[in-house]
Amino acid sequence: MHQRILILDYGSQVTQLIARRIRDAGVYCEIHPGDVDNDFIDAQEGLKGIILSGSHASAYQEEALKVPSRVFEVGVPVLGICYGMQAMALQLGGKVEWSDQREFGYAEIRAHGHTRLLDGLQDFNTPEGHGILKVWMSHGDRVTALPPGFKLMASTPSCAIAGMANEERGFYGVQFHPEVTHTTQGEAILNRFVTEICGCTHDWNMPDYVQEAVEKIREQVGSDEVILGLSGGVDSSVAAALIHKAIGDQLTCVFVDHGLLRLNEAQQVMDTFAGHFGVKVIHVDASEQFMGKLEGVTDPEAKRKIIGREFVEVFQAEAAKLKNARWLAQGTIYPDVIESAASKTGKAVAIKSHHNVGGLPDTLNLKLLEPLRELFKDEVRKLGVALGLPPAMVYRHPFPGPGLGVRILGEVKAEYADLLRRADAIFIDELRNTIDHNSGKSWYDLTSQAFAVFLPVKSVGVMGDGRTYDYVVALRAVQTTDFMTADWAELPYSLLKKVSSRIINEVRGINRVTYDVSSKPPATIEWE
Repeated sequence: MHQRILILDYGSQVTQLIARRIRDAGVYCEIHPGDVDNDFIDAQEGLKGIILSGSHASAYQEEALKVPSRVFEVGVPVLGICYGMQAMALQLGGKVEWSDQREFGYAEIRAHGHTRLLDGLQDFNTPEGHGILKVWMSHGDRVTALPPGFKLMASTPSCAIAGMANEERGFYGVQFHPEVTHTTQGEAILNRFVTEICGCTHDWNMPDYVQEAVEKIREQVGSDEVILGLSGGVDSSVAAALIHKAIGDQLTCVFVDHGLLRLNEAQQVMDTFAGHFGVKVIHVDASEQFMGKLEGVTDPEAKRKIIGREFVEVFQAEAAKLKNARWLAQGTIYPDVIESAASKTGKAVAIKSHHNVGGLPDTLNLKLLEPLRELFKDEVRKLGVALGLPPAMVYRHPFPGPGLGVRILGEVKAEYADLLRRADAIFIDELRNTIDHNSGKSWYDLTSQAFAVFLPVKSVGVMGDGRTYDYVVALRAVQTTDFMTADWAELPYSLLKKVSSRIINEVRGINRVTYDVSSKPPATIEWE
């Protein structure tokens, strides 16, 4: 059993970042809704500490979620962040009020009192010798009176109590957000809380987790057979490799080719899983069926629904042939679970719903196996490497479920998909082959997501002595740490020039290449 940190979520859009930081420190943690009952707190095995997240709400509002009283009685350290600090202050006898001096964005806080949480951590000293931390604030309320037993831990010119501590009980509150990258010492602060204050050891890593996960799958499945929809994406690929390691030939994968995959992707999937790992894979080429259903459809959401519906239909038809299958395996990962739980309860600001969570057709009559549902994406990648999957597959950029269907603007046609996959392959090829001399890394590794988009417009061009009237593709490359915000990647002009030249010369039917210089927000990463 792993030592664990419990994170109670009060609706912040960045709660997942808290968990990712703690997992990166080699400590296991879980996120649960902020209004769990006291029995839930008592039932936490291996509990070493609790973190209270931020929120869009005000702690003094009548309808605001309250922190379960057992959080402050169970005898483990507690860290309140933003709303979490305000709720802690209010419920332990302090005072929280609306502030006419709101703080949103960069701030500099002064640390006070040499508390265990902040002692020795600073970004610079003032001329008077005060240690200053560069942090990220996002609040309109503030603590105006400390609870009994607490002392001042940090302040800003506009927020007299930006941090508080009761060191005897191990209770700490910070008004800023240590989980975001803008707080420069944020990682160090969270590491100190979970390791030094909570006393957690670094017992959470993917190579060690493999055997633990294998044993759990064997215990859950027994001698039953399992079916898995293999998409070629990271999540389903790692799930397939893990389940196959656990139960071997009891697993059958169904790989549905909808005609909207990347160049040579179907062959790569079959070579890796059927060829290298010896996994039973049923390859279904349903491209004509998908293209037929997409004919004449231009609305992005309608396209997504058609592709999703047809995938389920094809998969169900294949699953029906496997009479002994009792389990359906899915590559559901932890963010899917967290976000879907938020949207179901309505107690947090929902981010999005996920087809992997609770969206199964009842007619399958299969039990659900989700071996990755406790893992974040970066942990899934590390697990994939530990299982022996090719790093090039595991660390590939994200690819949408509907495939090229949402990278072809307007109507999807087989002709457009063929042009796009060849242009996209050239772009990715040149990103992989172009090394940035400052970092020594390829531009593929320096970008978080890169792809080509097919535009359903034609432009005039000249090739040789002839006039052309062909299609346009846009290139998109972004850099991000969390995919919630993203900057367009400032690729070298020489790289863009080479990609453009290759696409226009090698992909007959395209005569113009553009580069998307929009950041998120206001744009999204994908075009549809």
